[in-house]
Amino acid sequence: MVEVFTTNIPNKTLGKQMVKSLKKSNSFLEIDFDIEKAIVNYPLSHSILRVEGQEFDAHYIISFVNDNGYKCHILEDKINY
Repeated sequence: MVEVFTTNIPNKTLGKQMVKSLKKSNSFLEIDFDIEKAIVNYPLSHSILRVEGQEFDAHYIISFVNDNGYKCHILEDKINY
């Protein structure tokens, strides 16, 4: 299972700290953080948190990020034809 989340975590340093914190209680998950530009208008500009594992609770990830002071939402799949 792979889930991609948008967040307003503003930089790579804080993103790495969030990944480290998440992995403490979820060591079985692969978690990556990515940011390309400054976040000035969330959700239009955002950072990305990718979580991969056999099974996990996406709502737990959202709550964890929210409880740490950031916004977090599941990135919706959109297919354009």
